[in-house]
Amino acid sequence: MIELIKIAVSLIPVFAFLAVLVVLDSFKLVKPRSILAAILAGCGAAVVCLVVARGMIDVMTTAEAYSRYLAPVVEEVLKAVFVILLIARKRVGFMVDAAILGFAVGAGFAFVENIYYLRSVDDPNLALWIVRGLGTAVMHGGTTAAFAVLSQGLVERGAGARMCGFARRLSQVAVFLPGLAVAIGIHAFFNHFFLPPVVNTLGQIVLLPAVLALIFNRSERALRNWLEVGLDTDVRILEDITTGTISQTRPGRYLESLRTRFPGEVVADMLCLLRIHLELAARAKGVLLMREAGFTVPVDADTTERLTELKFLEKSIGATGRLALAPILHSSSRDLWQLYVVGKK
Repeated sequence: MIELIKIAVSLIPVFAFLAVLVVLDSFKLVKPRSILAAILAGCGAAVVCLVVARGMIDVMTTAEAYSRYLAPVVEEVLKAVFVILLIARKRVGFMVDAAILGFAVGAGFAFVENIYYLRSVDDPNLALWIVRGLGTAVMHGGTTAAFAVLSQGLVERGAGARMCGFARRLSQVAVFLPGLAVAIGIHAFFNHFFLPPVVNTLGQIVLLPAVLALIFNRSERALRNWLEVGLDTDVRILEDITTGTISQTRPGRYLESLRTRFPGEVVADMLCLLRIHLELAARAKGVLLMREAGFTVPVDADTTERLTELKFLEKSIGATGRLALAPILHSSSRDLWQLYVVGKK
């Protein structure tokens, strides 16, 4: 019976917290399979960390020194890898989904770590396992969620977007450093036990939900504003294209100016790419609105064909053409993310 209670209090709380985050997401930005992938990534990171910890403790340092000084760095960096890949591949659009996926990575990490401790530490004291379940496990989810939210926030602000060449590549790496520093700092504070473990745990239980509630509230407001403004803009430009009045608008005049720099057929492909991009963007926003209303919108064959055609046109106009089209073709991380949303099954 004691064993079952130890398992429950050390493993269930972090996943219960994750479930609450998913329920709070009214737009259902994150698919269950994405959450599962994040949990598995966290499990993998934990396995690597356990191997690294065992090797470093045997060769370089003591268990206490590793826990205080090295574990926060090693563990937060490895947990961050999956989140970095998601953000870099435009699989995250808002801070809400960043928070959910980051917390899911931390939950997977905590799951493996607590299973390891359950097998290796034979301590009947339930206070220890309550602290590990409500304290250490939730800390792992919270630090990775904090990293994901801060990194996504900097990406949304377009940090380094106007740079080019080596400076831009450097900024794409640097954008993740502030969030990583915060995650490592919180983790190190927790592992140094400046406060009694019970106080640390109670502080987390109070502060983390409040911080995440603020993040969800702010992100959902931003999402609604983006949907309202973006959808109106997409539909207006689409109407200009379909009615043939695009030439009288600023985007149309810009496209006309490109005829002096590109062959006519390339400019035609640019216009076609712009139209398909806008159609998919408008559909993605519609999908999000339907999700908020509780409906599930499947990916139809027409959408799949348009996504395929979009990729073909991007290749057809080439890198130079895409760069020339950038002033009128939205290509921020959020705009690219919406194309991923519309293509998800």
